Amino acid sequence: MAVPRIIVTSGEPAGIGPDTCVLLAQRDSPVELVFAGDASVLAGAAASLALPLSLVRYDPAKPATRQAAGTLKVLDLPAATTVVPGKLDGRNAPYVIGMLDRACDGCLSGEFAAMVTAPVQKSTLIEAGFDFTGHTEYLAARCGAPLPVMMLLADRLRVALVTTHLALAEVPRAITRERLLTTLRIVHRDVARFFAMQAPRIMVLGLNPHAGEAGHLGREEIQIIEPALAELRAEGLHLRGPVPADTAFAPGFLADCDVVVAMYHDQGLPVLKHVGFGNAVNMTLGLPILRLSVDHGTALSLARSGKADGGSLAAAFSLASQLVDAAAKHAGP
Repeated sequence: MAVPRIIVTSGEPAGIGPDTCVLLAQRDSPVELVFAGDASVLAGAAASLALPLSLVRYDPAKPATRQAAGTLKVLDLPAATTVVPGKLDGRNAPYVIGMLDRACDGCLSGEFAAMVTAPVQKSTLIEAGFDFTGHTEYLAARCGAPLPVMMLLADRLRVALVTTHLALAEVPRAITRERLLTTLRIVHRDVARFFAMQAPRIMVLGLNPHAGEAGHLGREEIQIIEPALAELRAEGLHLRGPVPADTAFAPGFLADCDVVVAMYHDQGLPVLKHVGFGNAVNMTLGLPILRLSVDHGTALSLARSGKADGGSLAAAFSLASQLVDAAAKHAGP
């Protein structure tokens, strides 16, 4: 069986992305790891962290080989200007976007089996003129996917979101019957596909306190969420809800579900990050490619300090490897 290739984008160069990439390169792996980024920045990160590292230039024409500890295979994409750890520079925004484009296009073409992304600085990309609300949305547009779904995982807890990087005041208008139907179909399909579940049990949260309290605290549950769930149950989806968000994460509720679907970003993710911050994984559903990411930001103050924790990037890569391996075994010879 051929060795699969997974590409890791090193993210905002002034943040901890290069540090966590260097940490990840310190381990053996049965897949080929290719790191996208500026070779000199990655070498500098290794020197700052006093970690042994042998840089090898990536050649797509050569057969993939397994990752060897202490070796970093780099798809060298030079930064536009000198990188100073902890100091953002908008002139490097096109470099960051180019890194994402190259990795995404490589996954679409079959060059890479999956992509794993270190964090980027959204504010810098936006201020540099890019229409960028987040990795998830940008990659979906690049892939031509109509609706990406963000799902974070920590241990056995999985939380998917109906809306992602959206101001709270805009959330109720964004939760339409059509969006909810599409999101839940994607969650059902991709959780079943990637995690070998024939009928994943999905718990859907309400939008309002107490799931609307029979309409006294909001009518979105009655007018939008409940009718959508009824339609999907008729299609055979295994759904519970709408469940009040303040009790949904109690052990008794979680024992009977495979994935929780929250209505907005800060409804579900605080609980998940409490459970697994630093080791949680962000997975994008609804794409034609496999993409996983970290659960944290650029942590500029920790760049090259030796204090950055690479656990989330390692967990994202580990899950990507498992899913790629499972897909290869399912496909057969």
